[in-house]
Amino acid sequence: MFKGKKIGRPRGTRDFMPNEMIRRRFVMEKIQRVFENYGFDEIETPAFERWDVLAAKCGEEIREQIYKFEDRGGRLLGLRFDLTVPLARLVASNPTIPKPFKRYCISRVWRYEEPQSGRFREFWQADADVIGSDKMDADVEVLAVAADCLKALGFTDFTFRLSNRKILDGFVKIASIPESKTLDVFRAFDKLDKIGLSGVRKELSRRGISQESSEVLLASISLKGVGEIPEEARKLLRGIKVADEGLNELGEILEKTADYAIAGKFIVDFSLVRGLDYYTGPIYEIVVRAEKNVGSVAGGGRYDNLIALYGGGPSPATGISLGIERIVEIMKDEGMFNQPKTLVKLFVSTVDESVQKDALAIAKRSREAGISTEVDLMGRRLTKQLEHADSKGIPYVLVVGPEEVQRGKFRLKLMETREEREVTVDELMQMLSCGK
Repeated sequence: MFKGKKIGRPRGTRDFMPNEMIRRRFVMEKIQRVFENYGFDEIETPAFERWDVLAAKCGEEIREQIYKFEDRGGRLLGLRFDLTVPLARLVASNPTIPKPFKRYCISRVWRYEEPQSGRFREFWQADADVIGSDKMDADVEVLAVAADCLKALGFTDFTFRLSNRKILDGFVKIASIPESKTLDVFRAFDKLDKIGLSGVRKELSRRGISQESSEVLLASISLKGVGEIPEEARKLLRGIKVADEGLNELGEILEKTADYAIAGKFIVDFSLVRGLDYYTGPIYEIVVRAEKNVGSVAGGGRYDNLIALYGGGPSPATGISLGIERIVEIMKDEGMFNQPKTLVKLFVSTVDESVQKDALAIAKRSREAGISTEVDLMGRRLTKQLEHADSKGIPYVLVVGPEEVQRGKFRLKLMETREEREVTVDELMQMLSCGK
């Protein structure tokens, strides 16, 4: 059917060649190490979930982006759009999990949105969540985890944007907007970075919010504080119980950041809303200063009601998600990668077929020593084998010929410097095992 035709990928997806996978694996393993250092354990959930599970509390924009399909039994399903909803479903189904349940997951998710820089339809997230604690200590810990992940990858200049859904609820009350319209307001303001202030005004009007109320809201969310809560916000929200709770939570988070050595990196920014409907308290995003602006590289918040929504008992929860695609893109643009093209360390080449068994015996021994080793599988001449190893970036080539086998000494080529030396197999094993 496809004879003579080039078959492309589905839009918004990508193929990754070995050198790119080495970089991506480097990023994921650094993040994984930090997660585990903080005591988070790994889980995995299915790539697809029941449609009603995914659609329950995601927000209208995300709902439109879910890949939805019907299986042969007529059941409606969808590809997961994040890693938090499956986690909530899992915890609700396993009420005896010891609390706090600290989990991490690094995996794929899917959203049908317009592909652009740092944004794809299939992408990877790295999530760390704490289930069972209503204390702000849990929020500060996931913020510290994210900061340490970025530091481990080489980032130094990044900022946390911090807000709270309860405070935003207070601003809605100040603007005399009915509580039933709260989510409409949040969804409109979540598009601020995409459509600007004028676009938000139009969106609020479309959702039935008066111009007067819109202006009150726009003035409120414009308040910002570097490392502190704007005093004007405290004055505006005085006496509103839900907003007082939110202000106290933000204040506690900012106070505790010093204990994790991440103070000084926070901006209180009430324009931060985050579009998912399940957030209930503190919300946060991380922005990295870089030449190219790809938006936030991480985001998350508290979702205390989500597990109960799926039939579990009351269970406070908070977490953060790092965007692998955006992190990798920034690191590439900023020249932060220094990984090899291949993880193969040694290529055992043969002068002719008579020494193939000898070459395989050496390769077997080096692999048993934990040295990544390749041999020729194409029956190529020695010069072609050397060209192949050079093109792949393999740093060492051992030349095996009848004379070398007889003497027990082999030519080792250091491909980067073109230096050549004679080594025994024992010397080779010792040298490469020590990383020299």
